[in-house]
Amino acid sequence: MKKIIFAVVALLVATTFTQCGNKAQQTSEAQVEDTEVNTPVEENVMVYGICGEASAMNTLQLITDTGDTLNLSLEKAKEENQVFGGYGVGDKMAVYMKKGSDQPTIVVNETTLMGSWLMPNPIDGSSTLGIMIKDGGIAESINQPTIIFKTWRIANGMLEVSLVREGGGDEEETNVYTFEKLDADSLIFNEPEYRFEYHRANGTEKLK
Repeated sequence: MKKIIFAVVALLVATTFTQCGNKAQQTSEAQVEDTEVNTPVEENVMVYGICGEASAMNTLQLITDTGDTLNLSLEKAKEENQVFGGYGVGDKMAVYMKKGSDQPTIVVNETTLMGSWLMPNPIDGSSTLGIMIKDGGIAESINQPTIIFKTWRIANGMLEVSLVREGGGDEEETNVYTFEKLDADSLIFNEPEYRFEYHRANGTEKLK
């Protein structure tokens, strides 16, 4: 059975994290001169905007931040369970797709994502701790004096969260997570070695 470890647990107990992203491969000048690169590069882009009134069951009308209106087919993304948080008129959306395509690979509802997300304190279970995801890319810690969340964003269809640890000076870390589930009450995401799970604050739980 896969061990469930919550996001903030990993931040509290882990000393090192596997950083996401690709490491640049160093190539000597001689190799560059002798090697012909023929591998095509697929251009994937993030598009941000608002869900429009013409959206339907399998169609997202996206009014982009640059003023364009896109009518996107969600059939493939839904089949692959890559639509997170649903969509409703006026919701802020983040869409990851191949440039020029009308079929997104990943769709994230930023409006659904925003809010206070909690889990039981792993030390004694008598309290809760977590993260607050706010409009404008602002993130804040909940009941965690040793972890200071700073910012969040959706990039390459994934959630990026930056933070500063107590005693670590001003050095920021950035953790990258793959979405597994997002709805009105639940937020689950993963990184290579962990699965993190939250519930939305219900209004009676202590936040600070």
